[in-house]
Amino acid sequence: MSNQLQATQNLSTILKERRSVRHYDSNVKIPREELQEMLQLALTAPSSSNLQPWRFLIIDDQELKEKLLPIAYNQKQVVEASAVIAVLVDMRSYDKASEIYHRTAEFGIMNEEIRDKMIENSVKMYGGMPQEVLRRINTFDAGLISMQLMLIARSMGYDTVPMGGYNAEQFKEAFEVPNTYEPALLIAVGKAAEAGHPSSRLTLDEVAHWNSFK
Repeated sequence: MSNQLQATQNLSTILKERRSVRHYDSNVKIPREELQEMLQLALTAPSSSNLQPWRFLIIDDQELKEKLLPIAYNQKQVVEASAVIAVLVDMRSYDKASEIYHRTAEFGIMNEEIRDKMIENSVKMYGGMPQEVLRRINTFDAGLISMQLMLIARSMGYDTVPMGGYNAEQFKEAFEVPNTYEPALLIAVGKAAEAGHPSSRLTLDEVAHWNSFK
């Protein structure tokens, strides 16, 4: 079997095995080194103009998970999972454009002229956007890295569930979130105590059209 075919089969298995798990073995603690590995790999996700607006708050302290519980409407996975990863977006991510594009230029991917133009354009464009437009772009990018993170966790033998059900304002206050950050979603990660059940999917023919909608 070729390496490419093996990789495809492995990815197919990961995709099919991923479930939204809501009951976790609270005795399982994921080592921080493994959480760091998951996040490091997830950072390869794409983002608009490569501004990487995602920021993370990893909550693995049990007392803090208990603090989060009522904010997340008492969803038990918050306290049972090994950790809850809060995915946030930095509404001023363009402030890091200079740092990002200088690194890109150092890798030899672009010359200094292009680097400086990219920095100027990014700051001007994203800095001048209406907040709601910028929020949509950043939330889209947060979704890309979140899905990548959940698949990476599955590949490492762990389970996840994305959570949109929580009070964002209470979360920001309770965890002293910086003013420029906006919560996107929470991801519980751990080892399933009960397997997540499969769910039905619409067929490809029901959702895909070729070249036109006729």
